[in-house]
Amino acid sequence: MGLIKGITIKLYRKVLVGKDDFNRPIYKEEPIEIENVLIAPVSAGEVINETNLNGKKAVYTLAIPKEDQNEWENRTVEFFGKRWRTIGHVIEGLEQLIPLGWNKKVTVERYG
Repeated sequence: MGLIKGITIKLYRKVLVGKDDFNRPIYKEEPIEIENVLIAPVSAGEVINETNLNGKKAVYTLAIPKEDQNEWENRTVEFFGKRWRTIGHVIEGLEQLIPLGWNKKVTVERYG
């Protein structure tokens, strides 16, 4: 059996660049590369549940490396030459109780 190795994806983080005329924050998105992310298609049940809960169609689940400290909720990601948007909350397990290199996961929908 070989080692499991994820791919490098781009995660777009929000960077504050100023305020508008109503004093609301203005953000721009900056890409950062995240290495060793696992990508798996969601099951049919997960697609139905996510669509029924919030009207979004989940396509993939991303497994995020244990050492990653980035914000993943409501973010744009890029992989397979396409842009995706994270859906819902990041699900995180106890790092010391999970044997492999990933302890968080988030689902994505097609975006743009």
